[in-house]
Amino acid sequence: MGEKMIKLAIIGASYLQEPLIEKAKSMGIETHVFAWAAGDVGEKSADYFYPISIVEKEQILEKCKEIGINGICSIASDLAAITVNYVAHAMELVGNSPECALISTNKHLMREAFEKNGDPSPKSILVSSVRDLSGVQLQYPVIVKPIDRSGSRGITKLLSPNGLLEAIEEAKEQGFEKKALVEEFVTGQEYSVECISYHGEHHFLALTKKYTTGAPHFIETGHLEPAPVSEEVVENVKKIVFHALDSLKIVNGASHSEIKIDQDGNIKLIEIGGRMGGDCIGSDLVQLSTGVDFVKAVIDVALGKNPNLSDYHEVGVAAIHYIFDKQDVDALHKLRDEHPECLVRVEGKEEGTNEIVDSSSRYGAFLMRGFDYAMLESYLPSHQEE
Repeated sequence: MGEKMIKLAIIGASYLQEPLIEKAKSMGIETHVFAWAAGDVGEKSADYFYPISIVEKEQILEKCKEIGINGICSIASDLAAITVNYVAHAMELVGNSPECALISTNKHLMREAFEKNGDPSPKSILVSSVRDLSGVQLQYPVIVKPIDRSGSRGITKLLSPNGLLEAIEEAKEQGFEKKALVEEFVTGQEYSVECISYHGEHHFLALTKKYTTGAPHFIETGHLEPAPVSEEVVENVKKIVFHALDSLKIVNGASHSEIKIDQDGNIKLIEIGGRMGGDCIGSDLVQLSTGVDFVKAVIDVALGKNPNLSDYHEVGVAAIHYIFDKQDVDALHKLRDEHPECLVRVEGKEEGTNEIVDSSSRYGAFLMRGFDYAMLESYLPSHQEE
């Protein structure tokens, strides 16, 4: 008799999950993918596909019991993380607790956990409508956002009360729970922190510098990794983020923490997802810049194995530049002409006619790698502070 096939459940079938499906298959693992049937890439690439929406966690649990899965995971989706942890908890597989799933996907509960545990985080008010703010003295600028979405959806920066009603309604419209957060606006350069945890031990993988469109919606235009900061800053970031992961009870799997660092080196936590970062950060940039196969590490943890991080070393600099307009396409053509050896690949399309309102509506992107910070950064969007 041969070895028994290892079975991995993957929640979601979109292009975001494709690196996870392909990696598992390359490891000789049988992939069982769950998602609403929408003609997504993972429906065809999975060994087995089940047309069950990722929010139907009870149905997915029943099917996973029937299959006899050995682990369950997902990358880059807060919504999928809820189902992953629900099934893992019920089947006594490696995951995070139901409480962790709740506080790491609800931005209001996250703020409360940070406040309770002394983690540096912006002040925040939960509202169902603009009437909830009557009598409250807001310090502008403020950020208005949904309590349970990612990918820059429904986020608005306001410099005054003008547009507050519309911003709250937009955030509610984009969210699932129909509530919004009104938060103090934190100044500073934005970064994200990629980590993997196993049985409560956190491993830092990378600090990523973020480029955004700026106000009002802060859609990400590019990422650079590792971020060009001092070792002292990295150590401070690790200390604050590891403490915050404990506050959110994240003990297993990937995490993606968004932070801001001001000119004085003060660090504020914007939010943390108990899952890998999207935008090719987790699936590509981490490995291009550190040598660590982050996607494989996520699978290993889900299957109850200590992730192998022995490949960790600074391989070089990696970046992604998102395509919004002709200027971005010109940067791609310039890179092709001047440094074709640095172009890793182009994703999506180079042009479009739709309005770009959040991360999912950007046209395409190109990934780069090299050894020269200044050179690679010159092909990223001109930088937008605050």
